[in-house]
Amino acid sequence: MKIGFVGLGRMGKNIVLNLLEKGIKVCVYNRSPGPVEELAARGAVPAASYHDLVSHLSSPRIIWVMVAAGKPVDQVIFDGLAPHLKMNDLIIEGGNSYFKNSLERYHNLKSRGVGFLDVGSSGGLSGARHGASFTIGGEEAHFKRAEAIFKAAAAPNGYAYVGPAGAGHFVKMVHNGLEYAMLQAIGEGFELLESGPYADLDFAQIAKVWNHGGVIRSWLMELAQEAFSKDPRLARFAGEVGGGETGFWAIKTAWEQGVPFSLIAQAYSLRLLTRRPESYAGKVIAALRNEFGGHPFKENKKKEETHDRN
Repeated sequence: MKIGFVGLGRMGKNIVLNLLEKGIKVCVYNRSPGPVEELAARGAVPAASYHDLVSHLSSPRIIWVMVAAGKPVDQVIFDGLAPHLKMNDLIIEGGNSYFKNSLERYHNLKSRGVGFLDVGSSGGLSGARHGASFTIGGEEAHFKRAEAIFKAAAAPNGYAYVGPAGAGHFVKMVHNGLEYAMLQAIGEGFELLESGPYADLDFAQIAKVWNHGGVIRSWLMELAQEAFSKDPRLARFAGEVGGGETGFWAIKTAWEQGVPFSLIAQAYSLRLLTRRPESYAGKVIAALRNEFGGHPFKENKKKEETHDRN
């Protein structure tokens, strides 16, 4: 099987490397040529343009798009790819798109005879490289046609067809909302440890113990252990937390449906508050987001040299 792939950022590049190792042939295109050259050296087929990419693939084609949500997705699909596609070609859109936008893209492409699958992708950079989690929406016949690709790219039992167009990104939106609340809880817990009466607690050690038999054991707690092992008091992190778009979509949709979403809404509002006064919880959340997704963080310009609360 040979597919096309557009968008070779942090997630896209790692998914391509994973697919190549699983025996999927991949023709790659990216706006900047550096990642294309890098992946060509690892066995991918390089493409110099959208037309070049499409010409390397046999019809009916499958092309995976992995770019930032919003206008970049429409530019790639409708300005870049669509003029070169033919009847029964299939586009997989694996970014963090708003599910209502995915519905619109599905109907637009269907009117042209082109298939569309919206895919919620999770697992961070490690998942993209070694096996991610995918929730897939669209026509079931299109899913079955592309299933071998998802099976190759996913962790064991890590992919599922969840429903018609938009469902894949809807489920991922809810997933990200849950992530907000879980990150906030972990951040606040370590903030209490940081502010408490015991100045010499080893946060990496605590996270490790909690993650071995504790009720709150999780991958996020593993990442907390890793983050504190690298930087015991997260001195290099400012307390500002980035992101927020998918959480806002989830809250908006929940309230439209009459679902309270109170904890997740509060976690979102507290994330916004970190962009004002600094908080230790914000430092923890920023560090965990950097661990699982390589998300950039604001450097702390006033790094603590000592830790003394006495």
